[in-house]
Amino acid sequence: MTFLQLLWFILIGVLFSGFFFLEGFDFGVGMSVQTLAHNDEEKDLVVETIGPVWDGNEVWLLTAGGAMFASFPFWYASLFSGYYLILFVILIGLIIRGVSFEFRNRVPFEQKHIWNWTLSIGSFIVPFFFGVMFISMVQGMPIDAHGDMMAHFTDYFNLFSIVGGVAVALLCYLHGLNYIALKTMGPLRERARNYAELLYWVLYVGLVVFAILMYFTTDFFNVHPMATPVILAVIIALTVIANIAVFRGGDLVAFLSSGLSLVSVVVLLFTGLFPRVLISSTNSKYDLLIRNSSSSPYTLKIMSIVALTILPFVLAYTAWTYYVFRKRMKLTRLNTVED
Repeated sequence: MTFLQLLWFILIGVLFSGFFFLEGFDFGVGMSVQTLAHNDEEKDLVVETIGPVWDGNEVWLLTAGGAMFASFPFWYASLFSGYYLILFVILIGLIIRGVSFEFRNRVPFEQKHIWNWTLSIGSFIVPFFFGVMFISMVQGMPIDAHGDMMAHFTDYFNLFSIVGGVAVALLCYLHGLNYIALKTMGPLRERARNYAELLYWVLYVGLVVFAILMYFTTDFFNVHPMATPVILAVIIALTVIANIAVFRGGDLVAFLSSGLSLVSVVVLLFTGLFPRVLISSTNSKYDLLIRNSSSSPYTLKIMSIVALTILPFVLAYTAWTYYVFRKRMKLTRLNTVED
């Protein structure tokens, strides 16, 4: 394995981490439209909190997919062909969620509830099926010597993958609640905190079940006996910090901690995969490894130069966007305004 191969494996992990940190609260906010807001004015306010940033956050997913295609084409080919239907459902979720932002403001009032529902449903579908995909992937899939995945329904959907899907969706929902508490004022803010305080106890149970299933259904504790329990401990610690911050009214700390919990889950999965990119349940010699599934050294070199040149500008622009739209929002009689 070369330095550039390792670098691009880490960069893809960073891109997915950025996606789940930033788009994760977008998904949570989307789910909150139908579960947290009590009336049309509150639903408009909830949507308005992510209005300036949601589409920019989705770019992280496109970049991660593009980076995987360019740097690890064999990984990309096996993953996207083997998970074609799941990725198709994710795409449907992204589409119905994306159009809902526009349609809910342009249809007659009596039809607006339809697009509120599609926004919430799409916001649940994407993180749930991403969780199913990644968890089933780290369990191992039936991959042959040619890198072809011949999987059955239970390879994709089993107890661990469903628990993983629910866990990712719940983490995103809590991340969204913390974001709403950070960005709003009044009853909606208090309600978001109350929901979060209750759901963190559900999450604790889910994390325990998740860790137990990971121990019995993956080889993470054998391949990485030190890193795996440490990262799991970090996830639990961040969850406790977020829970305490919600209880004490520390909205920013709660938001950052919930976002870092999602990042830690990505770190856990990528660390467990290393030095593999796909695990074969058929035979370990069919595992796709970092060293034999990447592009040529010249391709990785050119990509590295371009990425390291552009990335600082992207990060600076993203930081500036959130700084510009940093103020809290509140309900007025007719609309939402920044205070």
